[in-house]
Amino acid sequence: MKIHNANYVISAPSLKECPDFDGRPEVVLVGRSNVGKSSFINSMTQRKNLARTSNTPGKTRYINFYDIAYAKPKASSAGETEQLLFVDLPGYGYAKISKAEQEKWRKHLEAYLSKRDSIRLVIQLIDARHGPQDNDIQMYEWLQYHGRQVQIVLTKTDKLSRNEIAKQVALTARLLDVTPPDVLPYSAEKNWGREKAWDLLLGVLARKPLPKLSDDLAEDPI
Repeated sequence: MKIHNANYVISAPSLKECPDFDGRPEVVLVGRSNVGKSSFINSMTQRKNLARTSNTPGKTRYINFYDIAYAKPKASSAGETEQLLFVDLPGYGYAKISKAEQEKWRKHLEAYLSKRDSIRLVIQLIDARHGPQDNDIQMYEWLQYHGRQVQIVLTKTDKLSRNEIAKQVALTARLLDVTPPDVLPYSAEKNWGREKAWDLLLGVLARKPLPKLSDDLAEDPI
């Protein structure tokens, strides 16, 4: 996949501050704090410092938008491009903040995920070294309930052996009630899984968008 341009656009504290991008498709990244969302964005776009990475959990506190222009699949001209937005959300499961702050994050995250019409795909990142935690499973079930299409990605697989990766794929599939092929092993450090991730993403964008979600679903907690 060739990326023509990749730029940070804006950070919004909540849904009402999120700009209108004229229906441009949004691919949203969710996961526990420090799971590697920023590293995933940098790997997918081949831009080392596009999204700021940090070893400090809970660093991302806003809804961060990145505008991506990529080579149009099967284009007749090398210059033809398509555009999408990667959207990085605050990580969940970080306990070292106040309960009031956690509750504020939760409400903003729920509102955006349940009400934003331009979301086409949610990529849920799970640390391959630890497998799905309770709040990963809860998040996946919540997204399914709200009708969101989800792609599961296991991050940091370069830290594991092939046998360990296979075991974590099988475990993740079992706990989330999906098949092993539905779980994508990924390494941002080595760019393992990058082309497969792009193929899956573009396959989703090529299909007709899902119907608009009902607003009354937005009140259920994650």
